[in-house]
Amino acid sequence: MFPIIEKEFLSPTVARFVVKAPFIAPKRKPGNFVIVRVVETGERIPLTIVDSNPSAGTITLIVQGIGKTTRLLLSKNTGDALVDVVGPLGNPTEILRNSTVACIGGGVGTAELYPIAQALKGEGNSIYSIIGARTKDLVILEEKMARCSDHLFVTTDDGSYRRKGLVTDALKELVEIGVVFDAVYAIGPLPMMKAVASVTKKYRIKTLVSLNAIMVDGTGMCGGCRVTIDGKMKFACVDGPEFDGHAVDFDELIMRNRSYVDFERIANEKFEHSCKKEAIA
Repeated sequence: MFPIIEKEFLSPTVARFVVKAPFIAPKRKPGNFVIVRVVETGERIPLTIVDSNPSAGTITLIVQGIGKTTRLLLSKNTGDALVDVVGPLGNPTEILRNSTVACIGGGVGTAELYPIAQALKGEGNSIYSIIGARTKDLVILEEKMARCSDHLFVTTDDGSYRRKGLVTDALKELVEIGVVFDAVYAIGPLPMMKAVASVTKKYRIKTLVSLNAIMVDGTGMCGGCRVTIDGKMKFACVDGPEFDGHAVDFDELIMRNRSYVDFERIANEKFEHSCKKEAIA
């Protein structure tokens, strides 16, 4: 069992968890993730390790409640425990040195971007960070991102906070005013990463994206997270999770990630029904 040491809501649907995981904390590097099982009969889901404290033996996870399992996790509190936390998994992020980079996060992807931005800052890079969300309520880690960035831009789709527009709008403007990027790190919804890669390909800017493919075991055995990279089959869990954004077949991955939409909807409806029954009881 893995006790929850701290829990904090960052928005109505996003929470930060500090979890006791003494064997994982000392080994974690930016870009690594864990496979989590909330309850004994639950599914396994991948979650990026946002931070770790080796001396305390803890890791930090940030979760958005979208499906049944993530919503179940958000219902857990300090003092509760997770059944399984396996990791660290995946390959660490390639960290450049003394370069000019853009760190682009969409929604909860900003949580995955944050440890990378921290590591990049530690290696003397000049960092332009762009974080975006649909609405103001979904903007997270703004202050933390500001501390590890030389320049920070915040966008919201509906204009409810900071600048109205998409993260790609801010990226295009920076390139057009003459900022020369050695690399772009983009993490967020698949359509967002696809759009960023489309922009950077035009300007021939190296782009790394973190692929949130369907994943079960995290060791390459199940094959659920297979992705097509430059025409070849790869597994996001062991070959990634980060890949060259210009080589990813995003359309295929988006289609594959929709394979279980109906099952997810049914699971969500059952979860809501059980929550209502408990509330009435």
